[in-house]
Amino acid sequence: MALISLAQGLAHAQQHGYALGAFNVIDTHFLRALFKAAEQQRSPFIINIAEVHFKYITLDHLVEAVRFEAAKHAIPVVLNLDHGLHFEAVMQAIRLGFTSVMFDGSTLSYEENLRQTREVVKIAHAVGVSVEAELGAVGGDEGGALFGEADSAKFTDPNLAAEFVRETGIDTLAVAIGNAHGKYKGEPKLDFERLAAIRQQAGVPLVLHGGSGISDADFRRAIELGIHEINFYTGMSQAALGAIDQCMSSRNTRYDEFAEMLMAVETAISEIVMQQMQIFGSSGKA
Repeated sequence: MALISLAQGLAHAQQHGYALGAFNVIDTHFLRALFKAAEQQRSPFIINIAEVHFKYITLDHLVEAVRFEAAKHAIPVVLNLDHGLHFEAVMQAIRLGFTSVMFDGSTLSYEENLRQTREVVKIAHAVGVSVEAELGAVGGDEGGALFGEADSAKFTDPNLAAEFVRETGIDTLAVAIGNAHGKYKGEPKLDFERLAAIRQQAGVPLVLHGGSGISDADFRRAIELGIHEINFYTGMSQAALGAIDQCMSSRNTRYDEFAEMLMAVETAISEIVMQQMQIFGSSGKA
């Protein structure tokens, strides 16, 4: 089916009490693994392509592959620019047909984040593209060190969230409540009281970045409190690396050894994504 907007996907998730998994892809093996998982689970989902991964991919070719796969499957799918840090990257994504863009102004001052986000919303909404923004700063480094930790000084302020949503017109807000990119140092401790206050103040569906390493119970509690998109990538890449390690430890001399390893990577990614779809409550919602 045709790609849907993030606003459409989140409206359904909000109505039916689940979260859309947002899974990053860096090649067609990741892409095929996602659709395999989605078909088996009958789950809608979000395909994330992150700006930090542009250096590893040919963006227009990957977008065409996304469209091709989406057309083959009767699964609602969003194509989202993940952590668009630069205006040029956001505009490139819109021109290529992304149905959602995240403008990440979390490193900017509040005033500048608001100003630039408002400009992105004005352009994106004019062509039917949804916009996600971030207020506060999610721990860790997107595309950087493997391990990350949250900084409570950078958590999302519920009162500012209300003003930010109202002044920008964004469709969804990524929050910092103790979540972090990459693997967590120690046990993640999510501030659910803050999350509840943000939901009450912001009035839009909320996004949880740094999904790899959070417990099943915490995911479900976060969804109850307004999280309707959960980003998950590190767990996928670690599963892929685990499959490669296993293949390398039992190598054979077959001609197609490398191709078989790539298939093992797809299977490993698909399996962990299916697990997350079940936890996020999106299974059976397509």
